[in-house]
Amino acid sequence: MSIGKAAAATGGLLLAAGVVAAWILSAPSPGVTAVPEGKADLANGETLYHAGSCLACHRPADGAAMTEPALPSGGAPFKTPVGTFFPQNLTPDPETGIGRWSAADFVNAMTRGLSPAGTHYFPAFPYTSYRFVRTEDLLDLRGYLRSLPPVRSAARKADVPLLGIARRGVGLWKRLALREGGFRPDPARGPAWNRGAYLVNGPGHCAECHTPRNLLMVMQPARGFAGAKHPAGEGQVPSLRGLVARGKYKDVADLALALQNGETFGYEHLSSGGMAAIQTNLGLLPESDAGAIAEYLASLQ
Repeated sequence: MSIGKAAAATGGLLLAAGVVAAWILSAPSPGVTAVPEGKADLANGETLYHAGSCLACHRPADGAAMTEPALPSGGAPFKTPVGTFFPQNLTPDPETGIGRWSAADFVNAMTRGLSPAGTHYFPAFPYTSYRFVRTEDLLDLRGYLRSLPPVRSAARKADVPLLGIARRGVGLWKRLALREGGFRPDPARGPAWNRGAYLVNGPGHCAECHTPRNLLMVMQPARGFAGAKHPAGEGQVPSLRGLVARGKYKDVADLALALQNGETFGYEHLSSGGMAAIQTNLGLLPESDAGAIAEYLASLQ
């Protein structure tokens, strides 16, 4: 065999080995098979639902049959640098929603990015942040979602090049991007600050849009909340650091008022880049939680 043929054969073997290794490393990891369940606290579940602004992403597509109140039946397009996604139906419809999901299915989806069928969810679904949410809170959120009226709304496939290969490739991305789960309170801070930190970093998943990412779309924790490119390419998502120090808000109370009332109280800048829908949801939080979020955000320097 000539040197050229031998080199080509070696290269082919190395390529095949790399493909096999990538396939093995990208395989979905086993999720939990059972979750201890108690009676869901629906009031807490509703608070987490609004803190996460679930309706903002899982709203119906424009032109779809609307309900009153609006329900998270999914379908509205969500543009990202890798393609357009269509967040799914979160109502308890058994065929097109989460009506048949077990508690384990829900926890696996929210914290591991695994579908009930065991495939990877794309990280447009912010499970990288929901990993910080306590299991009991996730179950309360599930309970609240299951209390909503079911809406039949079939999921639409993501508009992503090479969808099947890209989905499998998420397994490799997870190895780089999934941080250790679980929220750890700061004993040097008070209860309100820790509550705000929990809501912002967990169910609120604020870092997903407000934290820069590297070339592999992995968040950069050292630059947390420092601002980032808008996921839909609509300019820049602003920094959340130094909101009071930079004069964006007078103090923590002013920031809390902005979160609760938005442009109703003259805080028009909270309506840009999709924030209007987020603020609408945050405005439904208990006043104490809005204040806790404000206290935490105001501490970011």
